[in-house]
Amino acid sequence: MNIQENQTLTSIAGIKVGHYTDLKGATGCTVVLMPEDGGVAGVEVRGAAPGTRETDLLKSGTLVHRIHAILLGGGSAFGLAAADGVMKYLEERDIGFKTRSGPVPIVPGAILFDLGIGDPQARPTAENGYQAAISASSDEITQGTVGAGTGATVSKFGGMENAIKGGIGSVTTKMNDGFSVGALIAVNSSGDIQDPESGILIAGSRRGERQFESSLNLLRNSSGQTLLSEDTNTTIGIVATDAPINVEQANRLAIMAHSGIARTIVPSYGMGDGDTLFVVSTAGAAQENEYDGDLTKLGALAAWAVEKSIINAINNAETISGIPSSDEYLRS
Repeated sequence: MNIQENQTLTSIAGIKVGHYTDLKGATGCTVVLMPEDGGVAGVEVRGAAPGTRETDLLKSGTLVHRIHAILLGGGSAFGLAAADGVMKYLEERDIGFKTRSGPVPIVPGAILFDLGIGDPQARPTAENGYQAAISASSDEITQGTVGAGTGATVSKFGGMENAIKGGIGSVTTKMNDGFSVGALIAVNSSGDIQDPESGILIAGSRRGERQFESSLNLLRNSSGQTLLSEDTNTTIGIVATDAPINVEQANRLAIMAHSGIARTIVPSYGMGDGDTLFVVSTAGAAQENEYDGDLTKLGALAAWAVEKSIINAINNAETISGIPSSDEYLRS
């Protein structure tokens, strides 16, 4: 019997991922745990309406160089509370930045707005973040309508009544120098999802008879204000590698990886988007600053992983709360 190789983010040694999923409320959160000694991290925020925590800490010149987990969540700003549960989980295991008063777990996070479907009072809590951390494993990541992607939607320039179900997706690739790079992306965009290789529209506004209307056409032909309330979006995610990069390199990779969003989500980085990408290296502290490979190649493949993860999120999504998946809509 052939056992399919894990090609998601957890194939990178040291990474564990857990989901909390509330299908009734249409929300959830996803926790990515680092090795116990943490991981070097960077971040790039491109959207105009981000909801984040601990992002300033990831810039060059700060005291703390290693993080212990990352939270991706629904629930808009309310969902950032789930990171408190992740901190509790780590503190119980004596994991965190060492201080004379005990360890302080470093848990950056980002949220997306999913209050427009399901129950707007359902938001990830600290307890839910703890549950996601407890469930984290190195098994292949479940993709689609789970975790932070549970209430995600895309293609909303034609209104929520014509939106398509978003989700969470992941992919990893190995380079010829032996290092791996991958991504885990929760896709909740106002824009459409397009395959950058073929140009095929994977998700657009529903126009009846199993057809999509592109957001660019809707915007081109609109008058006055944009055709939707632009507070219902944001694509967030993580790029991980086992290459021993430093903080400066991690932040450069985060910039480069964003081109995967720009090529796949059309349009991206709008005023209602809080698009944020974290980058983390799982290499041990003793290896930090030792990467002498081609950072351009690593960044290009990071962007590719973001593209493929976005596409996987849409292709694995399932219909909930009256928002059809792309696959179901095109087959209906």
